[in-house]
Amino acid sequence: MRKAFTMVELVFVIVVIGILSAIAVPKFAATRDDAVVSKGRAAVAAMRSAIAMERQKRILRGDFDDISGDEVEDLLDYNLSEQWSRSGDTFTFKDPSSNECDFDVEHNKLVKKDCDVDGMSDL
Repeated sequence: MRKAFTMVELVFVIVVIGILSAIAVPKFAATRDDAVVSKGRAAVAAMRSAIAMERQKRILRGDFDDISGDEVEDLLDYNLSEQWSRSGDTFTFKDPSSNECDFDVEHNKLVKKDCDVDGMSDL
């Protein structure tokens, strides 16, 4: 009766685990990057929705002034993630590969200017 694994069996298991991890780790990293971009897309949608709602409120009050980048950030119920930065009326999203996508607040709209981020080109 055998009570232990042979060295060949142990080496075989280690090789199989190594092959599986070599496949799984890059897939996991790509999934994380996709999640960050999806979070960025959701933030763009939230900013656009907040701008539209604030614009409607202002129209009802008879105020037709443009909304600024400061005001957009204040309209959100949460802070933007660390992938976002703002300079004046320009919001910049940086993906995990350091590609950037710029959005400007112009005439009460969030307008995409430059975008090198895969997955955000259609915004």
